[in-house]
Parts: sequence; structure tokens; C-alpha cells
Amino acid sequence: AVQLAASGGGSVQAGGSLKLSCTTSGLTFTRACMKWFRQIPGKEREWVAVLARGVETDYPDSLKGRFTISADHNKNTLYLEMNGLKPEDTGMYYCAARDSILCGNYRTNDYWGQGTQVTVSS
Repeated sequence: AVQLAASGGGSVQAGGSLKLSCTTSGLTFTRACMKWFRQIPGKEREWVAVLARGVETDYPDSLKGRFTISADHNKNTLYLEMNGLKPEDTGMYYCAARDSILCGNYRTNDYWGQGTQVTVSS
């Protein structure tokens, strides 16, 4: 069975950094489309980073340069490194996966991890 478990959230001050982890089982990163999403209060869930086939990355223009997605294939763990955090980054962060070599629509996912809360204070 495929499982995803996100962790690493916390409270930081503006300008700080956090690195989220998503431990996985039952997936092979080179044959999957891995993503991080966030749910900001009052807004729709949005994707913040994509790792396709273990090598190709994608980010919304608004987050390029601050967020970095990566993976440790040996540990079956997906990461999201967030730098220069802003209060507007506050929200619940989720990892997700589409068990396919094709990402297609990023909103299409087969599996979700539980969220991990990120709170950025000014």
C-alpha cells in the first residue's frame, strides 16, 4: 500500500526557513509525479512544487527562488525547503503523488499525506 507522511512544519519568524519532509512507501520517485500543496486559510489548496520522475521540477512563478523540492531516493523521502518565509506562507502543507510518469493536471493525485502546519509570524 502506498503511504505518505508529511512532517517538519512549525513556527518561524518572517525571513526564516523550514524544511518539510514526506516519507513515502510503495512509490518509486522515478515513476511518479510528486508534489507539495498548501492550504492557506480562506484560499483554495494550491500546488507549490512538483518533482516529476525524480528529476524535473516545477514551481509557480510566485515561489521560484524561495521553495525547492528534492528527494532522497534511498530514504524514499520527499523534501520541501522553504527560505525567506513570509506571513502569507502560513498554512497547512501536504505532500501528494500521482502514480504515473506523466504529471498531467497537477490537481490529479492518487495519494495524499496528512498535512503539516507552517506558521510564519511577522
